[in-house]
Amino acid sequence: MADLQTQMKQAVADAAVEQIKDGMVLGLGSGSTAALMIKALGSKLASGELKNIVGVTTSFQGEVLAAELNIPLLSLNAVEHIDLAIDGADEVDPGFQLIKGGGACHVQEKLVAARAERFVVVVDSTKLVDRLNLSFLLPVEVLPGAWRQVQQQLTSMGGNAELRMAQRKAGPIVTDQGNLVLDAKFEGGIADPVALELAINNIPGVLENGLFVNLADEVLVGEISGDVAGVRSLEKR
Repeated sequence: MADLQTQMKQAVADAAVEQIKDGMVLGLGSGSTAALMIKALGSKLASGELKNIVGVTTSFQGEVLAAELNIPLLSLNAVEHIDLAIDGADEVDPGFQLIKGGGACHVQEKLVAARAERFVVVVDSTKLVDRLNLSFLLPVEVLPGAWRQVQQQLTSMGGNAELRMAQRKAGPIVTDQGNLVLDAKFEGGIADPVALELAINNIPGVLENGLFVNLADEVLVGEISGDVAGVRSLEKR
């Protein structure tokens, strides 16, 4: 299955890069599928197939990878606009609402997606769900001094939230912004992503949460048909 999933991710990454035109300012996403997209972009720049591209990354991971591939980069504050942002997602529902933040980069990812004139989401078919948060937890980035009271507020809203712990070091995950992440599970999933995104972000101590509502313009899905990886563009329902 892992090899098939890699094929799906590569196919959808390649399809996304086909939308890039000379002279674009690009939002370069985070995660495994976005990394494949960045590598494909780097190849096209190296070959001269694409020219005059500037990238705005959404994580230190993406910044390091883009720098290794000699992709010119600017900070979010240094660009007037972003023509196209390409990023993955942890879950996508039929209305193109997303959960992101499995890699704890959702604050910068949301800033870039919101700034982009067009936001294309690249996923493999395992990320499509009927309702958000039935299986994937909702990340909420919090100030370190406020995580306990935010956790209590999420509990009062029906969300069971736990501090995300690091795997190879003692203690919690620390984001690129120096904050902590609570991962929340709401009973029955998230019925109203628009209302919940706003409600969580109104809790004092919350910087941002992983609900991306009304931001995605297109969702490209990598699929396996027979033994061949293909790409399908979803239609919003």
